[in-house]
Amino acid sequence: METLNPYITISLEKGIDHAVAIETSKVYTAPWVRMKCQFGCPGYGQSLCCPPHTPAPQEMRGILDSYVHGILLHRHFKKGYKTVDQFNEIVVDLERTIFLDGHYKAWSMGSGPCDRCKKCNTTGGCAHAHQARPSMESCGIDVFKTAREQGLPIRVIRSHEEERDIFGLVLVE
Repeated sequence: METLNPYITISLEKGIDHAVAIETSKVYTAPWVRMKCQFGCPGYGQSLCCPPHTPAPQEMRGILDSYVHGILLHRHFKKGYKTVDQFNEIVVDLERTIFLDGHYKAWSMGSGPCDRCKKCNTTGGCAHAHQARPSMESCGIDVFKTAREQGLPIRVIRSHEEERDIFGLVLVE
């Protein structure tokens, strides 16, 4: 995991609050996570980056198991900032940097639903496939358990106006 240290440094320099090298066996998936997307999020099915268009938890577990390491990224989201968009751009930029350094399997997941298009063409290809990534939750990852096991801050919020913690994951081989 020491080979990930330069990418952790890059992440922190770009404004990520915490970047942690993590074994993919410590990234937790669960079927209930996608259920919360389906029965709780108005964006369900509205984007190629949201369920049911994203990997199901069992498929995601298989994807995670085809890697050994990843970098779990955390940023505290303050009210009024466009932090989620900036955060997701940093995640994808880090994936690209890692890929160009020869890690051909590098792939990432960001935070929240994709909002790059006014209306997503869910029957065709993604207009922003080079930048759009699904969120960890949309792939059935239990972000709360994964973050807490790594000692990172995360809590249940009571309204969309509250500050929160957002997470992304770059898988590296």
